[in-house]
Parts: sequence; structure tokens; C-alpha cells
Amino acid sequence: MKAYYFIPLLFLSACSSTPPKLTLSSKPPSAMNADGIRYPELLHTYHVGRYADPNDDLIMHEQHLVYRVEENTRWDLHPGPAENNPPAPPLRDAAFAPAPVNDVILAEVNSQRLATAQIMTQARTLSSSLAQFQAALQQTKTNFQETALLRVTVNEMQKRLDALAAAQSRPPAPPVSTTNEPPGSLGP
Repeated sequence: MKAYYFIPLLFLSACSSTPPKLTLSSKPPSAMNADGIRYPELLHTYHVGRYADPNDDLIMHEQHLVYRVEENTRWDLHPGPAENNPPAPPLRDAAFAPAPVNDVILAEVNSQRLATAQIMTQARTLSSSLAQFQAALQQTKTNFQETALLRVTVNEMQKRLDALAAAQSRPPAPPVSTTNEPPGSLGP
């Protein structure tokens, strides 16, 4: 039982570790090249012809060039290169970079266009077949309603014919006398 008293002491000795010491170098950080850290700004040149100043119609501007900053510089938030590798060229915004083109990509794009054209053709065929099916279904419904109406009419006519045939097979009823005289007597 006394052995259990030493177990907490073992745990306390496991927790006693010295924190690692940080060493600071006295050398200041070197200036870094901005390539790969910031994107360059994007400039665009516009040619402006002669025009009258919109604020003062007594002033005319001669043709000249106007430079406009289309995209200002900004931070590149992509992870940088490893320390041993040379710095990678800065990544350009995908909106301003041309799409990569090679034979594999062109073949895939062409096969996708062909597949899309085939699907569109099949969709048109399916749509026309569906329209024909809807028309045939509507015609079938109309025919069914007319057939049901004709069956009711034929059944009524059959009942009338049966009643007429039954009436012909019965002997005729004696005539009904309108006088008080017995039948068979000869009257004046």
C-alpha cells in the first residue's frame, strides 16, 4: 500500500522541464527584394484626342496620353518559397494572365464542345419527342372520353331494343271498353 504514495511523486517529476531559451541575433534583418512579396501595380495608357474642357469652354486640350493605375500594388498572400530555393517569379492575377494553351488543353476543350453539341441535339430531339407524346396522350384522353360516352349511349339503346322486343312477344292486351256494357254484347 505504501507503494501508491510514490506514484504522484513520479508525475510531478515528469512535469518539471526547463523552457527552451530563445537566442536573439544582434544582426538586423537584411533588406528583402519585394518580388514575391507584393504584386506590382498595373498601368494602362490611354490616347486622348483634342477636346474642350468640360469645366471651361474657353479651354481646349490638345491630344496627349493619359496614364491610369488600373490595379494598385497589394500584398502577395501566397506562401513564399522555401529558404534553400531561389525566389519564384511573382504570381500574376489570373484575370490579367493569358490562359495556358497546349495540345492537351485544346483537345479537351474540343471534346467538351463536341459533347455539348451532342447533348444539345439530344435535348432538342427529346423535347420534340416529349411534345409528340403529350399530343398523343391528349388525343388518347379525348378518345377515351368519347368511347365512354358511346358505351353509355349503346347501353341505353340496347335497353330500349330489349323493351321493344319484349313488348312484341307478349300477346296484345284486350281493348279497353269505354262503356259499361259487358264485352261481347252487341249493342244498338
